[in-house]
Amino acid sequence: MTADGGQPDSGWIADALREHDHAERPEASDGRPQLPVTDREQQVLDRIDRARARRPRVREERITMSHGSGGKATQTLIEAVFLEAFRNPLLEPLEDAAELRVGGARLALTTDSYVVSPLFFPGGDIGDLAVNGTVNDLSVAGATPMYLSAGFILEEGFPVADLTRIAASMRDAAAAAGVCIVTGDTKVVQRGKADGCYINTAGVGLIDRDSALGVARAQPGDAIIVSGPIGDHGVTIMLARGELGIEADIRSDTAPLNGLVAALLYAVPGVRAMRDATRGGVATILNEIARAAETGVLVREADIPVRPEVRGACELLGIDPMYVACEGRLVAVVPGDSADEAVRALRGHPLGAESAVIGEVTAGPRGLVQLKTAFGGTRIVDLLVGDPLPRIC
Repeated sequence: MTADGGQPDSGWIADALREHDHAERPEASDGRPQLPVTDREQQVLDRIDRARARRPRVREERITMSHGSGGKATQTLIEAVFLEAFRNPLLEPLEDAAELRVGGARLALTTDSYVVSPLFFPGGDIGDLAVNGTVNDLSVAGATPMYLSAGFILEEGFPVADLTRIAASMRDAAAAAGVCIVTGDTKVVQRGKADGCYINTAGVGLIDRDSALGVARAQPGDAIIVSGPIGDHGVTIMLARGELGIEADIRSDTAPLNGLVAALLYAVPGVRAMRDATRGGVATILNEIARAAETGVLVREADIPVRPEVRGACELLGIDPMYVACEGRLVAVVPGDSADEAVRALRGHPLGAESAVIGEVTAGPRGLVQLKTAFGGTRIVDLLVGDPLPRIC
């Protein structure tokens, strides 16, 4: 058991699964090859199922940085505290945006807060990050983003010139995404009570497609697609702090995804789900798919696009790029027979030029993500445990 909510530690899972035979067994009913399940592995899977069936509980007495990492501690905090207190049918799916019905209209509503440090970094700043992040949460919910709010928490002594620069960046990002910032709020706190500038945004978008999206809709045989190289934003932020002594030509991928999403939905109306790979990275999204849909997920390391500069920096830092945040990448789940068409549609947009199918949804093991490594083995890709990455969004 781990301290963040009763989930089993992945170390003993990985040790058990390494012992299995990786030779393929006969095809399953859906025609797809599956890995054999040994007696030892089945014991491991049974233990995982029992652990996940337990009611989530925050075991710490005080909030730690790991509760904001996007991993297991975050998931437990959300489910044990916030979902328990606010539970309702609109919140329970825990998607990037809630779907609301107002009169005859279907709307998407989302909110997010931005606490990135440094405030200005190669490729962007906290201002365009706040706009793009909110636009993207609405977009992957299948909505056309329309209106945003912006709330600022400013620290006493914060330079007015920096605030003016941030506001101009937000203005330009909103114009590029075709949205309007229509309301907001400003608070000032005493010196030392904040990190210069925090921004909270909320967004409203219009859903005009008939079918709903959600990771719980994923089905065995579906393809999993990522819209481009992963990890650019998180590595950019880590290097921009100048604390690691590493220099690399890496820029944040922050960008509005509404145009890319529109192209995908037009080409493939049967898209099952989309998520933007922010806090917790692609690995977190894959685990959310497997858990919500009660399926397995199998991805191939060789097919996951990562820039050489990002991969090199991650290797030096001992970080897996799959856990590193992006701010202009989405993960899509589409029917397997629509994968090629989906990739063509994504590659037809500048933000999706390097899109790739990275794996598929499988019948099992339920709730687990497996990665076929470049060496031919298979390992578990679990949720983050602890807080291995600094604050990046």
